[in-house]
Amino acid sequence: MRESSQDVTAVVLLADPDAPTEIARRLADVLPARLAERSGPGRRFDVQVVSEPFTAGTEDPLTLLRRIEERREAENWDVVVAITELPLHSHGRKLVLDLAHDHCLALLSLPPLGGLRLQKRARQAVEEAVLSLAETRTTGAEPPSRPLERLGGRFAPIHRDHVGEDEAVDLRYVTSGPRGYLRILGGMVRANRPWLLIPGLSKALAAALATGAVATVNSTVWSLAESMSVARLVIATVGSVALMTGWLIVDANLWHRATDPSPEERKRAGLYNASTILTVGIGVLVCYVGLLVINFLWALFILNDRVFAAMTRTPLEAADYWRLSWFVASVATVGGALGSGLESDEAIRAAAFSKREQERRRLLHDDEDDDDDEDE
Repeated sequence: MRESSQDVTAVVLLADPDAPTEIARRLADVLPARLAERSGPGRRFDVQVVSEPFTAGTEDPLTLLRRIEERREAENWDVVVAITELPLHSHGRKLVLDLAHDHCLALLSLPPLGGLRLQKRARQAVEEAVLSLAETRTTGAEPPSRPLERLGGRFAPIHRDHVGEDEAVDLRYVTSGPRGYLRILGGMVRANRPWLLIPGLSKALAAALATGAVATVNSTVWSLAESMSVARLVIATVGSVALMTGWLIVDANLWHRATDPSPEERKRAGLYNASTILTVGIGVLVCYVGLLVINFLWALFILNDRVFAAMTRTPLEAADYWRLSWFVASVATVGGALGSGLESDEAIRAAAFSKREQERRRLLHDDEDDDDDEDE
């Protein structure tokens, strides 16, 4: 892997499968030119992507760094930047980036970069990390202090953190505070890609569509929809979405339980559960909007103004189509919650979580089963 010319630095982006690999591949297209431009004349960078689940079975940064160092030495790579979509913690803080200049490696956790402009922020973080590691490797100087805080702009919640003398890393960036919590939560939800929940709930959506189709032609539903105010319709929306979200989480056992009573583990469990609620809630809300549109089109086709007026004693107006569709969408969502019981737990987990998160939860579940067997 190492080039014969000393002016060429071999950079490897070691990425977890799925989203981190996709991001790394896009970075590999632009990084060589950007790094060479910032490094000055006579320097070139060969950037390659290696996709493998280096976080399998652990979330401990020290263990991950040892794994990365072993891979770097085995393959004779110059600089390694490992990228994962798992949220990592170090001494109770949410880790963004660890750099070990002596070993020419870095570990980047994507969720603290947020759910928006992720590609740009990831490029900035990887670019700064590679330049910092390459400069130290070439010159042997002290590790430079590059302004990674600019990742989030002027008010970024990312800052340098203290590194213990017994640790392999010499430069660490973490995120903290309410803004940091919201950013990492947004990053976790993005990694879970809640829009993929829709195809994963085919049976639930079939039940919801059937419920909506039947309800739209029911004269009693017409009268109920006519009598409901906007406030009550909003309450019906919130209630139905919350009901289906809660049902999916409980029925598919998506709730994360702390493995030990320590405050750090409880905070971590709370973060995972918050991301689960948001992920499933956003997916259900997208389904709700889809049901609303489909019900509206169905109402346009099926409703007759004379029959409607005879049943409700009010003329059929344009607003009535939306009011009826809105109400029926809430009713159909409740029907979809019942239909979701037909889905397998594995299908719902696959739709609700990223591959790394699925693997993490599967390992935790296997550990719990092993503990139960030992107790017996």
